[in-house]
Amino acid sequence: MIIEFRCEREHARRWMDRETLSIDGRDVPLQIAWTATTESRPTGLDALFELERMVLHRGQHSGAGKLKIIPERTQARAGTADVIVDFTVAARDPNCAARLYLRPLFNGAAGENAALAAILAGDLPVIEIVNEVDNTVLDRGHPSGEIAAGLSGALETVMARTLTMVAAILSERPRIVPQLARPAGDRIGRQPAAYVVRGLAVSIAKEIYRLCCYAPHWHIGWRFNDGAGVWQTGNLSGPGWNVLDDPGHRFYADPFPITWQGRTFVFFEDLDHRIGKGIISAIEFNDAGPVGDVVPVLEEPWHLSYPFLIENDGALWMIPESSVHGDVALYKCVRFPDKWERHATLLSGLELADVTITQHNGLHYLFGAWRDGTGGYSDSLAIYYAERLLGPWLPHASNPVLIDRASTRPAGNFVTIDDKLWRPIQDCADGYGAALALAEVVELSPTTFKQIVRHSLKPGPAWPGRKLHTLNRCGRLEVIDGSRVQPKTRAFASKFPSTALAPRTNPSAAC
Repeated sequence: MIIEFRCEREHARRWMDRETLSIDGRDVPLQIAWTATTESRPTGLDALFELERMVLHRGQHSGAGKLKIIPERTQARAGTADVIVDFTVAARDPNCAARLYLRPLFNGAAGENAALAAILAGDLPVIEIVNEVDNTVLDRGHPSGEIAAGLSGALETVMARTLTMVAAILSERPRIVPQLARPAGDRIGRQPAAYVVRGLAVSIAKEIYRLCCYAPHWHIGWRFNDGAGVWQTGNLSGPGWNVLDDPGHRFYADPFPITWQGRTFVFFEDLDHRIGKGIISAIEFNDAGPVGDVVPVLEEPWHLSYPFLIENDGALWMIPESSVHGDVALYKCVRFPDKWERHATLLSGLELADVTITQHNGLHYLFGAWRDGTGGYSDSLAIYYAERLLGPWLPHASNPVLIDRASTRPAGNFVTIDDKLWRPIQDCADGYGAALALAEVVELSPTTFKQIVRHSLKPGPAWPGRKLHTLNRCGRLEVIDGSRVQPKTRAFASKFPSTALAPRTNPSAAC
């Protein structure tokens, strides 16, 4: 297979500087056909990108940076391509013999200007990949922008996820073309210079905020509910939510409750802001609420979060997120709740966040937010299946089965209601962890997947947190989490004479 990218010579970007495309772990050779530019770019765009590089990216080059084309490489053509991916706006030659002629569209239009227009309007575009041989839409996705710093970072994120979709199509595995949970809306765009200036101002404001406050600072909400819960009502109404106290300099997130050996504990991510690394901790609950102290239960040299729990073959198991370590590890509980031993590696060599497992029609299915090396962390859903918890785990035929920031990333345990399978999902359309959604899984097999988002849950009067991130229940106990402003009060106090502020002795006020 000969793959050819068609790109504009005068607006060559660093993301185009490649001789291969990774397809199912294989580096497939590709050639670049540089074409004449037919559309002008906004004046001073590259200068604005350079300003962002120095200020937002700390001098590091991004994929949106200007590429200096090496003449010798532009002439290294392997031959007539049978797959063309056209990133320009030029019309396809009707006599082109390529069996696939892929055209990325950004909010329905081709070319980099279309992607920039969407970004300047304040959002990342919906990406569609069209085969212009027969005008069929082969894939559709909406990238997440949690790491997209500035105009250049947003463009790099869009192109990174475009390449993810192109590689999935060229794998020749079946694609599932989804209806997106929240399509992009029409907005009025800014001029590039105004967008960049505003972005720099926001970046400076965020840095000032981080100097004054721990950010983000997540906290856990809990309540006892004898009636209909969130899954039945589709909202956060009912008994009031309580907040689990934290020490201030540490945040608690990703709560997973479980009753085991007659005792109920909530397991969660416990991150010390001063270190920046999470461990897994737990606290016991009785009929009145939390009792005793928070107990550390699992720590590794790398960051851990999202302690998914599962009972299997009479034992209790945990799969904490360890995507930064590049694997999916299974831990066995050898003493409840505070002693766990690494038992197996279920998957390796990939970044898979918030792994969540369910059993359906005789198989185990493992869901996770997959990151294709670059781009956002919350927009691509990968599924694996196995007959046994210990595997072997096989990839779904259409991985990634979904690219949609509003309905991809897991947010807690699957539930079955009236013989229907449901999963909570993170709705990151308005930013990472901004809201939750409840999706009914209407098709699930090793070759199919379809879900329908039935309910959306956002922070509001019922939940005073600024975000909404995870949802779980164990018997009467319901748990969620969100974020709040957490000032670094002790850090500021240390800058004043000791007579100005008395030392704090309440550990809940510690920073």
